[in-house]
Amino acid sequence: MQALKINYNETDQTITVVDDAAEEPWDVVCERYDNDVQRIRDVNDRETYTAVYACYDENNQPIYYLVEEDEDLMRMRHRTFLTKLGHLDK
Repeated sequence: MQALKINYNETDQTITVVDDAAEEPWDVVCERYDNDVQRIRDVNDRETYTAVYACYDENNQPIYYLVEEDEDLMRMRHRTFLTKLGHLDK
């Protein structure tokens, strides 16, 4: 699961890669933003990346990433969902 920092315009949904952006593991990015992330939309024209996610900083400002979703990410999202419901211990 890789992530790439982007600039995302919500109005017209345009995506541009940040000039000095490097691929990072998605779980590292999530930890950096204390798992305050939200899936924004699908993408299908960006090589292996499949979705745009917003990560929210301490001022609740979104920072956008292209994310390569895979089966591990789906399991992680499901586990986080169940944990927040109180069905799983951390």
